[in-house]
Amino acid sequence: MDGTAGPGEGPAHETLQTLSQRLRVQEEEMELVKAALAEALRLLRLHGPTTTLQGSGISAPTRNSSITVPPGLPPTCSPSLVSRGTQTEGGLEMEPISGPPGLSNGPPALQGGSEEPSGTQSEGGCSSSSGAGSPGPPGILRPVQPLQRSDTPRRNSSSSSSPSERPRQKLSRKAASSANLLLRSGSTESRGNKDPLSSPGGPGSRRSNYNLEGISVKMFLRGRPITMYIPSGIRSLEELPSGPPSETLSLDWVYGYRGRDSRSNLFVLRSGEVVYFIACVVVLYRPGGGPGGPGGGGQRHYRGHTDCVRCLAVHPDGVRVASGQTAGVDKDGKPLQPVVHIWDSETLQKLQEIGLGAFERGVGALAFSAADQGAFLCVVDDSNEHMLSVWDCSRGVKLAEIKKYKKPKFIPCFVFLPDGNILTGDSEGNILTWGRSVSDSKTPGRGGAKETYTIVAQAHAHEGSIFALCLRRDGTVLSGGGRDRRLVQWGPGLVALQEAEIPEHFGAVRAIAEGLGSELLVGTTKNALLRGDLAQGFSPVIQGHTDELWGLCTHPFQNRFLTCGHDRQLCLWDGEGHALAWSMDLKETGLCADFHPSGAVVVVGLNTGRWLVLDTETREIVSDVTDGNEQLSVVRYSPDGLYLAIGSHDNMIYIYSVSSCGTKSSRFGRCMGHSSFITHLDWSKDGNFIMSNSGDYEILYWDVAGGCKLLRNRYESRDREWATYTCVLGFHVYGVWPDGSDGTDINSLCRSHNERVVAVADDFCKVHLFQYPCARAKAPSRMYSGHGSHVTSVRFTHDDSFLVSLGGKDASIFQWRVLGAGSSGPAPATPSRTPSLSPASSLDV
Repeated sequence: MDGTAGPGEGPAHETLQTLSQRLRVQEEEMELVKAALAEALRLLRLHGPTTTLQGSGISAPTRNSSITVPPGLPPTCSPSLVSRGTQTEGGLEMEPISGPPGLSNGPPALQGGSEEPSGTQSEGGCSSSSGAGSPGPPGILRPVQPLQRSDTPRRNSSSSSSPSERPRQKLSRKAASSANLLLRSGSTESRGNKDPLSSPGGPGSRRSNYNLEGISVKMFLRGRPITMYIPSGIRSLEELPSGPPSETLSLDWVYGYRGRDSRSNLFVLRSGEVVYFIACVVVLYRPGGGPGGPGGGGQRHYRGHTDCVRCLAVHPDGVRVASGQTAGVDKDGKPLQPVVHIWDSETLQKLQEIGLGAFERGVGALAFSAADQGAFLCVVDDSNEHMLSVWDCSRGVKLAEIKKYKKPKFIPCFVFLPDGNILTGDSEGNILTWGRSVSDSKTPGRGGAKETYTIVAQAHAHEGSIFALCLRRDGTVLSGGGRDRRLVQWGPGLVALQEAEIPEHFGAVRAIAEGLGSELLVGTTKNALLRGDLAQGFSPVIQGHTDELWGLCTHPFQNRFLTCGHDRQLCLWDGEGHALAWSMDLKETGLCADFHPSGAVVVVGLNTGRWLVLDTETREIVSDVTDGNEQLSVVRYSPDGLYLAIGSHDNMIYIYSVSSCGTKSSRFGRCMGHSSFITHLDWSKDGNFIMSNSGDYEILYWDVAGGCKLLRNRYESRDREWATYTCVLGFHVYGVWPDGSDGTDINSLCRSHNERVVAVADDFCKVHLFQYPCARAKAPSRMYSGHGSHVTSVRFTHDDSFLVSLGGKDASIFQWRVLGAGSSGPAPATPSRTPSLSPASSLDV
């Protein structure tokens, strides 16, 4: 079984999938039917007041008797509201009946003396009879004709009808009872002649409601019903926590730098802090580490932007900063317009907002005027005409604008020299010196004498394009090459004085800034920020990925985490030292990862069906296995480390038994039953069971220790405890889903180890924090911005002190500090004033 259709099976395969989907919907409805009937019988026998049936020792509930609700059952689950058997003057009798093949999803059958033994269900769902009186799986009840008063009471007896009429009468009564149950259940879903796949709202709808009077909850994604059983310990959903959690998040560190596709993105402020950007955050970094804040080192962050920052400029006073963002859209498709923020780097307060609604697509370049102490700001947008406009910084008023029809293509950088000349770097690796000259007044077509610039000197400086020029305080000039990765210092007359080469794994030179003393800061095309000088060389202070990120896992007992993505790099990060511990080239795209509980090895899933096990100290590959030929979406060790589960896009979960140290593994079995690719999975605390989600919104449970069997009675898994909770579908987390969701709005979810909160990564660039369990529709959350792309994954560190989140296309990694109630830090979030930006009822931070 490889999960793909063979040649020539197109239309037939689609028809079969449609029929299978409808069958699953009908199976879910039958689950509810059987669950209600079995629960009713349990309550009637164990807790209900009884009245003796005439002519027998069987007792039945009276119509007006109140029934005590047992512990663990919601008070709304009153047996008087659940479908009962047919009641007549003679009394009531219930007996087991068989359900559709392959189903046994109701509550477990009662073990009583009047209950006859039933068949044993096999993996495929069929039952083998253990006696002649065993008509089907346990827990499925049907009404039968009450006994005549003169008859001897016994099971399976009927009225005086002829033997040929009895089956027909039983089927008729069974149909009537099922109809009553459907009418009395709490579901709002229409069960008439409507297609169950499309009737509950249109595509993208998300609704939830009680079903079967508190036994289960049902929600809808893309019109598909998803049934989730309520744990027995929850008497009412009203007793579950409401409101946002007391815990909050504070942005502690941002890993990465946007050098891949932007220029002029690295400056040094008067305070000595280095300013650069990634995603929607402008980072102020003081080399040397330490606590945040001016003079103390570490990082501070300006987070006023609503979309990705694309350019920076520093005011001549060395304090004020201008940053421009690109255009975007919010979750409702409403445009987010490009704009320029002018803000104070000491207080991180926004001083002026310039050009809202005046720019198209984004802001591509910024520059403060120098001759008049930075009174004006020049802005170039990303429209087809590349509009250049001049703005009054103090009033935020546009003074002039002009169209630049031709976008410069061959002059990536330039710098003004103290003597008034200009140096330019071109795409051929040449540095040209442009000097002032007076044009000839006799030249045809010219007016009077005008001052122009002509080439007075040139030098071939680099192989390939020149990406950066920097004028140093001593009057010399630094140039950075794109292809040759060289950094060269030039004296008067373009005489080369000194040079250094950037290591290949850091990429080419993208930007150059002069630090304190002789220190230089270099930004590279592989999103690294280097620190050093030409004599001693350079070392990285900030590093990051260069392409979309998906894989994330945290160490079991250290503040370390591992990431991987489309750039084929596997990186281990030190969350305490805010540094890259090591990285390696996977040669293929990494999509998922997980640490062994011992921390000695880590497993990484790739996009080709391969998965690797690596030693975390030596980085040696100790195992290399391939399962199928489709991408792997999730890998997870059991809490005791004895099993490894591999979730694939071929719809299967591969199970491996693992040695105590995690270095050796052998195939144990396969979990087959999902009708779409695996998206998430979690192990139970005892390491014997798995809960899994798939691309078509299925929730399935598996008995791994029992042979990788599918647990068809999902009701029995309602009280199972899970070692982790990363499945995005389940009773304990269904409240995180926003109204109108299409099923792809939530990419990742993670419960904290103390089981107090759950973090959510959504498709709208936001990280959310909910209380756990989150089992109330439209649950409120604390919402945090900063990512400039869909957030692909979130994970708590081993002690819940930090939360790590990954940006998708922005290739950013955010480390958030988790602050408890009463902790020092930012004030708690206030209700969002822009609810359109929040996919759920949220508090914006």
